[in-house]
Amino acid sequence: MASSSSTYRSSSSSDGGNPNAVAVDERKRKRMLSNRESARRSRMRKQKHIDDLTAQINQLSSDNRQILTSLTVTSQLYMKIQAENSILTAQMAELSSRLESLNEIVDLVTTTNGAGFGGGVDLIDGCGFDDRTVGINSDGFYDDMMSGVNHWGGSVYSNQPIMANDINMY
Repeated sequence: MASSSSTYRSSSSSDGGNPNAVAVDERKRKRMLSNRESARRSRMRKQKHIDDLTAQINQLSSDNRQILTSLTVTSQLYMKIQAENSILTAQMAELSSRLESLNEIVDLVTTTNGAGFGGGVDLIDGCGFDDRTVGINSDGFYDDMMSGVNHWGGSVYSNQPIMANDINMY
């Protein structure tokens, strides 16, 4: 810019005060000021645009972090629910198998009892005891042929081992 102003001065001094030359110099000066102002506005617009883009980058980065955090939490919950679902599916399969086995036992007992063995003999627990000698007494326990000998009321459960309570063991 210093070279343009020295050119401007040299041309005005060589004209020797020509009024037409003064008007041209004035237009050059106004145009130069206008160009400077336009360049300043352009630099300001460019800086504002850069600031807006920087703010947009910051906002999008923040949104991205929030989405990634939400995705991580959702993925963890999904994996937890999937594991619980696998456990429940395995439990359902096990319980279905147990139910099927119990239904087979019930079917076996009902079909065997329906056939009968003559003389009023029916199967109890699949053992073929005579209903007249084995039954359930008023206490809810099975009576057997040895009920007179058994001091504990003839319970089938009397032959079960005695288990120590873990609270009393220590």
